[in-house]
Amino acid sequence: MNFLISFIAILSQVLSFAVLAHVILSYFLDPYHPIRQAIDRVVSPMLNPLRRIIPNVGMFDFSPMILLLIIQFGSDFIISILR
Repeated sequence: MNFLISFIAILSQVLSFAVLAHVILSYFLDPYHPIRQAIDRVVSPMLNPLRRIIPNVGMFDFSPMILLLIIQFGSDFIISILR
């Protein structure tokens, strides 16, 4: 059981870092850069449903922040159930 809890915790951290990398690299790298495309393939399927629900506020997109909260609360919830 501890292995599953550790796996979920590590997976949530990796997803969180991928979302943060997606946000940071969107400012610096060309959309066609291979590294950015690889991260976009991982993060975009999670962000697209949120972007349909949450509108942009001016030029700010809050969907990555909401996704980070969902990842954190979801992993905490699953881990608390497993314990």
